[in-house]
Amino acid sequence: MIKDGALVIYKGKPAIVKDRADGKITITLQNNEQLKVRDKDILQLHPGPVKNFKDIDSSSIVSIKWSDEAVIEAWELLSDDAVSVSLKELASLICNEYTPASTFAIYSLLQDGLYFSGTIEAMIPRSKNEVESEEKKRSEKLRETDERSLFLEQIKIFLKKSGTNLIAPDCLAQQLRFFQDVEALALGKSVKSRTMKDLGISETPEDAHSLLLKTGFWTKETNPHPCRYGISQSSASICPDAPEHEERSDLCHLAAFAIDSPWSNDPDDAISIEKTPEESILYVHVADPAASISFDCPAEKEARERGVTLYLPENIIRMLSEETLELFKLKESEKSLTLTFKMTVDKSGTVTNTDIFPSIIKVRRITYEEADREMDSADTPDANVLRALYELSQRIYSRRCNQGAVNIELPDVHITVNNENVKIEPVLNYRSASMVRECMIAAGEGAGSWAASKDIPFPYISQDVEIQKAVPSGLAGSWQLRRGMRPRIFSTKPGCHQGLGLDIYTQVTSPLRRYTDLLAHLQLRAFLRGEPVLGIDEISARLGFSEAAAVAASQAERASNSHWIMVYLSDKKDSVWDAVTLENKGNRMQVIIPSLALETQVPVQKDVQPNENVKLVLKSVNIPRKEAIFNLSLI
Repeated sequence: MIKDGALVIYKGKPAIVKDRADGKITITLQNNEQLKVRDKDILQLHPGPVKNFKDIDSSSIVSIKWSDEAVIEAWELLSDDAVSVSLKELASLICNEYTPASTFAIYSLLQDGLYFSGTIEAMIPRSKNEVESEEKKRSEKLRETDERSLFLEQIKIFLKKSGTNLIAPDCLAQQLRFFQDVEALALGKSVKSRTMKDLGISETPEDAHSLLLKTGFWTKETNPHPCRYGISQSSASICPDAPEHEERSDLCHLAAFAIDSPWSNDPDDAISIEKTPEESILYVHVADPAASISFDCPAEKEARERGVTLYLPENIIRMLSEETLELFKLKESEKSLTLTFKMTVDKSGTVTNTDIFPSIIKVRRITYEEADREMDSADTPDANVLRALYELSQRIYSRRCNQGAVNIELPDVHITVNNENVKIEPVLNYRSASMVRECMIAAGEGAGSWAASKDIPFPYISQDVEIQKAVPSGLAGSWQLRRGMRPRIFSTKPGCHQGLGLDIYTQVTSPLRRYTDLLAHLQLRAFLRGEPVLGIDEISARLGFSEAAAVAASQAERASNSHWIMVYLSDKKDSVWDAVTLENKGNRMQVIIPSLALETQVPVQKDVQPNENVKLVLKSVNIPRKEAIFNLSLI
C-alpha cells in the first residue's frame, strides 16, 4: 500500500502523497496543487518519506558516483548480457544509494530513453547500435535547432533593416528549408507556420507572402493565387480517341466565321446565316468533343473536376488536354466536325424554331478587328454575310432589351506576362464582338427551348436582378447595374434569366472550355443517338461538383489578374492615371481606372459627381494584399 510521504508519478510528473481517505489518495504536485486520485492513477517510485520537492532535486544526490560516466559504465555492464534491472537496483548501482532523489534521477533516465527502456520493474539496457543511432538523431536535431535559431535571428535582424536580398549569403542558402512552412502558408497549403509564429508575425497568407518578398525568397512575379484556390498547376492530360465516322450534315457550302480575339488559340464556335424575305436562319456551329467523349470516361471525369479552363496572364490551365483541343477545335485549313444549332429567327429577333445536329463545316478564322473592317469594306460575299449576321444580331439584341435585359458596359483589359514583363491592353468594343455574343446567346436560348420541348434533363441557367434605385448613365450606371446582378443559378429546371431578358437559357457554345457546356453536349449527343441520357439527380450532382470547381477557378483568375496589375504598378509610384468617379461613400469615393479596369476607393478631397473624369496619383502598392493606394490629383 502506498504510504503518506511516498514519491509517485502522476501523468508523467512527480507528486508527493499527502494522505489517504475514503478510497482516494491526496497528492501534492510541484505547483502545490492538490488532487484526489485513485491507486491506478499513480506510479510509486519510492516509499519516502518525502517532505518536499527539494528532496528529489538533483543537488541532493550525495553520491559522488552520479555522473554521465557512471551511467555509461552501468549501461555497458548490463548491456553485455542484456540484463534487466529494477529502478531500485539501478539507483543503487549508479548512485550507491536508494533515496527519493536517486530514484527520481533514474526514472528521468528511463524517460529520456537513450540508454534504458522498459518499466520501473524491468529497465532494459538498449543495444549499442540503438544507442549510437539515437545519439546521431539527437545530435542532428540539436544541430538543426541551433541552425534554426541562428536563421531566425538573422531574419529578425534583416527585418529591422532596410536591406537588399537576404538569401544572397552562402551561409543562408542551406537554411531555406526553414521557410518551407512560410511558403506553404502563402500558397494556401497550410493554415499555420511555425516560422511565422516564432518571428512574431501573423500567420496569414498575405503576411507570409510579404515576408517571402521582403527576404527575397520570392520575387514580386510569384503568383500564389491559383494554388491558394486549389487549382492544378498543369492542364488536363487525358486524350480521348478520335471521333468515329458517323453521318453528318455537310454544311461546307455555308460561309462560316470563327471570330475571336487575336490572342485566342482555342476556337470552338463559328457562325453562318441564310436569309429569306420573312426570316433568317442562324447557324451556330460548335466544336463537338462529345463525338468521342462519353459520360464517365477519363477525359469527362478530368474535365468535371476542373470545371473550366483557367486563363491566367502567365499561363493557360486547360479543362481538356492540349491533344483533345487539337482533335476538336475548329480548323481553318481543313473541315471541322461540329454540332450545329440551327435557329429560325423572325423579324422581331425571336428564335421561333431550333434544330440540332452533327455537321461538317469549313471555317474562316478572323479577329474582331478584321471582321469590323470587312463589314465596312466593299460588297464582297464574305462582307455581305458579316453584315447580314450583324443586322440579325441587332434584332436579337433589341428584343432582349425590350424584355428587360440588363446591359453593362465596364472597361475590360487583357493581361499577358512574357519573361516577367506585364502587358495590359484594353479590350475594345468591336461591333463584331457584340454580334458574336448575341449569336451565342441565341444558341443558348434555342438549345434550352429545344431540350425543354424534348423533356431532357438539362443544365439550365437563370439569374435574378435586384435594382433598387435610379441608375445613372455612363460607367457609374453600369457599375450600379452590376451590383444588382444576383449570382447565376444552375438548375435542371428552366428559369428566367433576367440579366439577359430571356425566359429560358443555357450555355452550349464552349464545350472545350466549360464543363457545363460539355455536359449539355453529352446530353444532346446521347439523345440524338437514341442512347440513355443522365437523369435529373445525376445532372444536378455533376452541376454542383463542376460549378464549385469553376467558382474556385474564377476566383483564382480574378485574384491573379489583380496580382499582375499590382506587379505592373509596383515600379510606377507617383504616376498619374485617368479615372472616372462611380459613387461617393462618405469621406471616400469609388472610382475606376479604365486603362487598368481597376476599381478602387480614394479619399474625397473635393466635391465630385458620378461619371466625372478625375486624375489619380499612385502613392503605394502592396502586392501580397493586391492593394494600390491612390490619391486625387488636385492639379
